[in-house]
Amino acid sequence: MSNTSSRRGTLIEQDGISYQTGFGNSFESECVPGALPAGRNNPRLVPFQLYTEQLSGTAFTAPRAENRRVWLYRIQPSVVISAAEDTGRFFGGIAPSECHAQVDPLRWKPASMEQAEQHTFLTGMKLMCAAGDPITKHGLAIYQYICGKNMDDTSFYNSDGDFLIVPQQGELRIQTEVGRFGVQPNEIMVIPRGFVFTIDLNNDSRGYVLEVFNGGFQLPELGPIGSNGLANARDFYYPTAHCVSCREDYRRPSTIYCKMHSKLYMKQSDHSPFNVVAWHGNYLPYKCMFILESR
Repeated sequence: MSNTSSRRGTLIEQDGISYQTGFGNSFESECVPGALPAGRNNPRLVPFQLYTEQLSGTAFTAPRAENRRVWLYRIQPSVVISAAEDTGRFFGGIAPSECHAQVDPLRWKPASMEQAEQHTFLTGMKLMCAAGDPITKHGLAIYQYICGKNMDDTSFYNSDGDFLIVPQQGELRIQTEVGRFGVQPNEIMVIPRGFVFTIDLNNDSRGYVLEVFNGGFQLPELGPIGSNGLANARDFYYPTAHCVSCREDYRRPSTIYCKMHSKLYMKQSDHSPFNVVAWHGNYLPYKCMFILESR
């Protein structure tokens, strides 16, 4: 896949996917015209008999400048799934508490791709190092991943923290509840806590994932470097609404995995979780390109 882009007004289209731009902005999007309620968040009668939910990234008492939330208008409530079952496994293979500090300096080699075709993005994740604890909402974890299989009817969400995904080889095609992304090795992807997503591939992929337990990611202050230094807010791409449109695909049973306190849980659903028809807010997944010739 190429990185060719075209701009239509405030939208950018890249490899057949439309994005909105601007770091930390409040956005809105709808798959079906008229699905997004006008003038209110939770009307008594929601257009097309959709269900209203809010996903919060901060406490509702947080100051306006720091408050992060998104309103979702979906075909079925997200709670219409089975109770969680403990898989008996830790995400990334081991518990973060089993990571021990090394006295000698270490260098990570690229992960071997020999067994990539046996793994999805979820099963190919390996914990490399960790500090702190997700229970106390303090610290971070770093993973390597290899994968060569699509997640198909499997999806995942993280209740412990935000993911920053850095592909080193191979494109990731990511479907989230609020839209799609194509993420290539010259880009990074951030998926905040609580968003369900699934990942398909064009070919084998490997890379790194940083997980932060406390808060989210912010652009650094500018200071003496001036008003145009460091990352540009317009180079951060946010999604446009995209939900499962085929009835047969929507009604296909699926498995949703959840990471909570580093343990892996499993839930069963008789429908696709990607059923958000419209949304608005500022708590969203996004990607960013880090190449000088991006435009």
